[in-house]
Amino acid sequence: MEDQFIVGINYWPKDRATAWWREFDSSAVGRDFSLLSEYRFDIVRIFLLWEEFQPKQSGISTAALNHLVEAAEIAEEMRLGLLPTFFTGHMMGINWLPPWMLEGGEGDEKFPVFSQGDFQKAAIRNYYAEREIWEAQKLLIREVTNALQGHPAIWGWDLGNEPSNMVWPPSRDMARAWIEEMVTELKRRDEALSVTLGFHKEDLEEDRVLGPDEAARFCDLVSMHVSPVYAQWSDGPLDEKVPLFLGLMTRWLADKDIIVGGLGLPTDPPHAALADSDREALGKVPLASEEEQAQYLRDALELLRDHGFAGVMARSFSDYDPSLWSKPPFDRRVHERFFGLFRWDGSPKPAANIIQQLSRERKDSSVPLNWIDLDRGEFWTSPREHLVRIYGRFKEMEY
Repeated sequence: MEDQFIVGINYWPKDRATAWWREFDSSAVGRDFSLLSEYRFDIVRIFLLWEEFQPKQSGISTAALNHLVEAAEIAEEMRLGLLPTFFTGHMMGINWLPPWMLEGGEGDEKFPVFSQGDFQKAAIRNYYAEREIWEAQKLLIREVTNALQGHPAIWGWDLGNEPSNMVWPPSRDMARAWIEEMVTELKRRDEALSVTLGFHKEDLEEDRVLGPDEAARFCDLVSMHVSPVYAQWSDGPLDEKVPLFLGLMTRWLADKDIIVGGLGLPTDPPHAALADSDREALGKVPLASEEEQAQYLRDALELLRDHGFAGVMARSFSDYDPSLWSKPPFDRRVHERFFGLFRWDGSPKPAANIIQQLSRERKDSSVPLNWIDLDRGEFWTSPREHLVRIYGRFKEMEY
C-alpha cells in the first residue's frame, strides 16, 4: 500500500468509551466497524487500556485478550486493519493506570490519574527507569502478540499514546534502550508488521528526552498527533496548515515516514443538548460547526496526501452518548464528547463524507524545506521558540 494514502481513525465505542474492554459488546463493535468500512476507512486504531489488560504487574487479563481477538475477527470480516496501542495510559486528558504503576506523591494536576474506578492522588512510576516495569511491559507485549500471532487484521503496533503526558525518561540513553527493547520484543513475533509511537505537538515544543528523532532509530513509522485547537501559536482552531507543518517538521527531525494522527475538531451539538454550565466548562476550547469540521478535514487531508505522507488517523469515530457525559473524562473535559466523525445516534457528520470521497493516491514526498533555517541539533536548544518562528516562515510559502 506504499502508493496509497492510508486513512485510519481512533476508536472507542460511543456508549462505553474507556469501559469497552470490560463491557465488550461484539454486536456493537460489528455495527461500528461495518460503518467504518462503508465510509472507506483503512485502519482502526484501538487502545489497550493498561489497567484492563494488565491489572497486576505479573498478570494479564485473559478476558481482555479474548475481547481483543474478537475485535480482530470483526475487523477482518469488515476488511479493516487494526493498530493496537500498548500502555494506554494517557487518553483524553486523563492518565488511566493500573494500581501497580502508581507510587506516593501528589501527581500531575494537569493530567489527573484514574485507577481502580476513581481518581487517585498519586505519582506515576517512571517506566523508563525501572527494569521490573520493562519486564512487565514485555510480558504484555508477548501475551498480546501471542494471542494475535499471524492474524491478518493486524496492520501494526503502537507503543504509546502521547506518553510524555505521563512520564519523561530520566536520560536519552534510557529512552533509547527502552524503545529498542520494546520494538525488539514486538519484532520477535512478526518482523513485517510496522511499529510506531504516538507523539504530540508538545513533544516538539520542548525537549521531552524521547522525541521523534529518538523513536525513528527503532520504529518503522513515527506518528505525530496534530490539532490547531491546542496550538496557541496557530492561526486558530481552523488552521488547516498546522497538521502539514507539524507533519513536515516531524519528518524532517525523524527522517522517516510519518502517520499524522489526531486529525479533527470537536463540533458544537444542538444548543439544547449542552447545558450552560458545560459551555462555561469548555473554557478556551472552541467548538466548530459540523461544516467547519468538514472543510478543515478536507483541506488538511488534501495537503497531507499531496505532500507524500503515509497517512492519517482521524479523531475520532463518534461523539459520545449523553449517558457518559457525567463520567470521566467527559464530565471535566466537555470538548472530548464531540470529536466524532459520526454523531452519537450513528448518523454521519459531513466530515465522514469527506473521508468516503477522498482520493487515496499518495503523491511524491520530496518537498522543499527551505523555510527551515537551522539544523536538527540547533532546533532542540530552544524548540518552542524555533517552532513558532519557523511556522511564521512556513506560512509565507505557497501550498
